[in-house]
Amino acid sequence: MQFDQVLLLGSAVLLASIGAARLGSRFGLPSLLLFLGLGVLVGQFALPFNDAELAHSLGFAGLVLILAEGGFTTKWTEIRGALPSAILLATVGVGVSVAVVAAFAHFVLGLEPATAVLLGAITSPTDAAAIFSVLRRVPLPPRLRATIEAESGFNDAPIVLLVAAATSLAMGTETVESPAWMVGLILLELAGGVLTGAVLGWAGVWVLRRIALPASGLYPLAAIGWAVLAYGLGGLEHVSGFAAVYVTALVLGNGKLPHRHATRSFAEGIGWIAQIGLFVMLGMLSEPRRITWGVVLAGVAVGAVLTFVARPLSVIACLSWFRIPLREQAFVSWAGLRGAVPIIMATVPLAAGVPGATALFDIVFAFVVVFTLLQAPTLPWVARRLQVSTGEDATDVEIEFAPLDTIAADMMQVHVAPGSRLHGVTVRELRLPKNSVVSLVVRDGEPTAVGPNLIVRSGDDLLIVTNGDDRRRVEERLRSISASGRLGHWRDR
Repeated sequence: MQFDQVLLLGSAVLLASIGAARLGSRFGLPSLLLFLGLGVLVGQFALPFNDAELAHSLGFAGLVLILAEGGFTTKWTEIRGALPSAILLATVGVGVSVAVVAAFAHFVLGLEPATAVLLGAITSPTDAAAIFSVLRRVPLPPRLRATIEAESGFNDAPIVLLVAAATSLAMGTETVESPAWMVGLILLELAGGVLTGAVLGWAGVWVLRRIALPASGLYPLAAIGWAVLAYGLGGLEHVSGFAAVYVTALVLGNGKLPHRHATRSFAEGIGWIAQIGLFVMLGMLSEPRRITWGVVLAGVAVGAVLTFVARPLSVIACLSWFRIPLREQAFVSWAGLRGAVPIIMATVPLAAGVPGATALFDIVFAFVVVFTLLQAPTLPWVARRLQVSTGEDATDVEIEFAPLDTIAADMMQVHVAPGSRLHGVTVRELRLPKNSVVSLVVRDGEPTAVGPNLIVRSGDDLLIVTNGDDRRRVEERLRSISASGRLGHWRDR
């Protein structure tokens, strides 16, 4: 195809995907599967695609951007307490799932041991794209949501190693290492990725908070670039690049960066582009004529064992130590969505030319489609039945700031969201620090003169000029009033 035709097709697919996302949201359908179906149509009727190696490379690139978006939009206060359980699910939980699925594939489906382990490794990881796009529409306790999201951010690290080792084993190019050696390598690479991400994230916050870029749009670009840099450095250091990019984005997203609201919005947009491109590409790589009833039945069988046996066992083995209620463990088990990650991992043996890799890819494709249709739409209902849903997400105040170099101050923009208890509070009752002042209130798109008796309303945008040293105190004060009303932290002046 000529370049202008590629642009035409690409823009048409993007707009169609956006429309599909809107339809999916309206009718309760998983938009990711609509993207996958759109890719199947494009591959069959417009642009045939069968390069498994290129799909593998582009798939990993898409996962990097999706993990970065997940890190930028995750609050540290929510995820901090969930890290031990999430990391245990991403390591021990993955091992349990791989063992159960591999045993079923070998003893029931009759696959060779190496191929059975490969199938278990491919199907075990939860998918960050599916988790971030579906789960955040379900109102859940912060710690429960953070556990599921962090697991999807960290479990790619051990899976990449397991799939690579199982692929080499199936090809006969590598001998079996001891389980202790494999576990040690996985933990070492995961720890190295987390450390790399933490250091690089801290360095990014330090740099971006101390430089004034010539345009506000450069801050989101710099933040995304910094997160992707972490993945590349992780590869050079032979540690988990996926863990590095997720932790770097997590640190940056919680680092009080200039224009952080714009940065998060930009990261969400990049995440959507990555999800759309990823699923459309994987749909193009599939071949519907190969998806026979036998393939579908095999995919359903593997999915049933994974969903109703392996996943519950792994959750119980990992979360029982933290005294998490059984109903929450049941929801974590059901919310272990599989999406792009298993299909991407299935391209590894496909690109390497493993015997039977095409059939393996088709089984995984069928499994993902069937069980995403089963699990994703039912998550809100399951949350209500298990009584883990909070009903409504807590309302928070949105704050972002930009540096003002000429007066060594910060300009803060505060959006009063519907439901915030800032509504009805006067400017005087905000009790901001001495060197901080509300300079302007934007209401219904119009600037409003500010006086001490002006009453703040939902939907207002407050522009506050503050001394850089007092910015944290201003944020804490506004958040306390937003959560507790005008009497929140009365003595904290």
